[in-house]
Amino acid sequence: MVTLQEVQASPIINAFIAKGNQHLGAMGFTDHGHLHLTLVSYLSQEILLKLDYDKRLAELAGIAGYIHDIGNVINRAGHSQSGALMAMEILGRMGMDPAEIAIISAAIGNHDEGSGHPVNEVAAALILADKSHVHRNRVRNTDIATFDIHDRVNYAVEHSILNIDEEKKSITMELAIDTNICPVMEYFEIFLSRMLMCRRAANFLGCEFGLLINGAKLL
Repeated sequence: MVTLQEVQASPIINAFIAKGNQHLGAMGFTDHGHLHLTLVSYLSQEILLKLDYDKRLAELAGIAGYIHDIGNVINRAGHSQSGALMAMEILGRMGMDPAEIAIISAAIGNHDEGSGHPVNEVAAALILADKSHVHRNRVRNTDIATFDIHDRVNYAVEHSILNIDEEKKSITMELAIDTNICPVMEYFEIFLSRMLMCRRAANFLGCEFGLLINGAKLL
């Protein structure tokens, strides 16, 4: 079996991730590099483990989380679909079982809110992990005066955590936002479609999704 550790050590995967992140930086996007991918990989795996899914399925979620943004090396537009095709080729060459490749590729191809759906458990976990990573440490622009709305929303988030309560079957995203930087409504302007996608993903896993911002329940 191809392991998460093997994927994380792959020179070709890490080269494509690094270059893709550089390309996004040139376009003014937030960080999509090692920190983001490592966190999404961990959370994707942790979600399924806490909900008592099979350990190998959870590892597949970790693999999907680590390589879900690899398509950015080609273009931001359609990066989920191009990333899925790249994953099929790379993981195939690494010797992964085709059935497992299919699960991971479907998850990568469905993680973007523009066209994605929680088509399997790995996809659902990846959606929740990816969309919950909102934090000021992802902002690369150092000039606050030139922040666009995406920079401002991410920079305003001082604390974010995804709580999985396996007993109550609930998944809750908790944020602490500096409203002097970004009002709560501005967060919704950017991220409402992502939060609705998270709700569908949580429902696919048999859970309810909740959103807490500064202690107030909004979803």
